[in-house]
Amino acid sequence: MITVNVKCFSQVMYALDTDILLIELESGATTDTLEKIIRDRADGKLDGVSLRTAVNQKYIPDVVELKDGDEVAFIPPVQGG
Repeated sequence: MITVNVKCFSQVMYALDTDILLIELESGATTDTLEKIIRDRADGKLDGVSLRTAVNQKYIPDVVELKDGDEVAFIPPVQGG
């Protein structure tokens, strides 16, 4: 098992009603696995929302395997006018 620290911003934070989560995952879990868990916990509030993923404060372009203690952020598109 591994534990990752998930930072939630903007729509993700509002959908989950928190800005930080600690989530235990099976060893070998990936960023896709974690995103599915986050979306499931959001009960549809993130449907249709594209999310960028950062691991340890670096954007990642592809799916990566997570390690114990990783910090993961799911960042929705920036909105503004």
